[in-house]
Amino acid sequence: MKTPETSPWWDRARHAERRPLLLARNRTQAAIRDWLGAQDFIEVDPAALAISPGNEAHLHGFATDLIGNDGGSQRMYLHTSPEFAMKKLLAAGEERIFAFSHVWRNRERTALHHPEFTMLEWYRAGGDYRELFGDCAHYLRLAAEAAGAEMLQHRGISCDPFATPEVMSVAEAFDRFAGIDLLATCDRAETDAEALRAQARAQGIRVGDADGWSDMLSGILVEKVEPHLGHDRPLILDRYPAAEAALAVPAKDDPREAERFELYACGVELANGFGELTDPVEQRRRFQMEMQEKQRVYGETYPLDEDFLTALVQMPPASGCALGFDRLVMLATGAPRIDEVLWTPVA
Repeated sequence: MKTPETSPWWDRARHAERRPLLLARNRTQAAIRDWLGAQDFIEVDPAALAISPGNEAHLHGFATDLIGNDGGSQRMYLHTSPEFAMKKLLAAGEERIFAFSHVWRNRERTALHHPEFTMLEWYRAGGDYRELFGDCAHYLRLAAEAAGAEMLQHRGISCDPFATPEVMSVAEAFDRFAGIDLLATCDRAETDAEALRAQARAQGIRVGDADGWSDMLSGILVEKVEPHLGHDRPLILDRYPAAEAALAVPAKDDPREAERFELYACGVELANGFGELTDPVEQRRRFQMEMQEKQRVYGETYPLDEDFLTALVQMPPASGCALGFDRLVMLATGAPRIDEVLWTPVA
C-alpha cells in the first residue's frame, strides 16, 4: 500500500503534503528577484541549448541533436550552467545581470542532486569578487524569511541564516579538518599527486594508487572537510587552489590560489563563485587541460565554445556566482530531499 511518501508527486494527497514547501519556494524566488532588482540587476533568460555543456572535467551534460531544414544534424547539449551565455552578455555591455535557469547534469542523483534543477546565477562587472559574499548572505536571510524559518536545517544540523558568514580558506580548512598542507602539493596549475597521497595516508585517509591530485582533493573535501562547514552559521570556503579553478583569476598575493569560493550551510554546498578569468588564451589552455582529464577519467570530451572564447576579449573584469536554488529552499524549509521542493521532479 502506498503512503504519501511513496506516492507519485502528482498524487493529490502527496501534492497537498508538498505544497507548503513549493509555495515557500515561490516566495523565496520572488523575494530574491525583488532584492536583485533593487540593486539594479537585470534578469536575463539564457538559452538552454549550447555548443558545449561546459568544459570542467567532472561535469556531465545531456546531449541532443539539432536537425536543420536540410535534414542534417548538429550535436548540441543542454547547458550545465548559463555561464557561457551570460558572460557573452557581459561582453555585449551588460553590467549587472542574473538568471533563474533550469540546468541539466548527468550522473548526478542523490538527496542533494537532481538531473534537472534551478540555478540562480548572477554577475557584477567590475569590483571585487568578495562583494558576492554579501549577496550570498542576503539570499540566506530572504529564504529563511520566506519560509518562516529561524534556522536552516539539514540532517540534524542547524545554521543561522541571519549570522554573518565565516570566511575560511581551503588551505586552512584542509589543515584544520584533515591535517593536510594542501598548498605544499601544488604550484599554480601544477600539482603533485604523490605529495598529496603521502600526506593523506599519513593521516589515515584512504586514497588509491591511481587517484590523481584532483580526485584526492575532491575525496578529502567530501569526507573530511565538508561535514564540518556551515554549522551554527554560514561559511565561505575561499581561495581554492588555482588548479581547481578553471574559470577564475589567480589570487593577487599567491598564484597557487584563485579567486574562487563556495558557500556552505549545514554541511551543504550552496554556491560557487569566481573572480572571472577574461584571458582567452589562458582560458583555452585550462579548458584543454580539463578535457584531457575528462578523457583520462571518462573516455570522452566536449567541444569548446569558440564564440565564448572570442567574447572574452571584450568581457570586462567581473565576478560571478552560481547558487543551487533548490538546495537553498530545501534547507530553509527543512525538506529532507531536493525532490521535495521541485514542482515536478523527474520520475
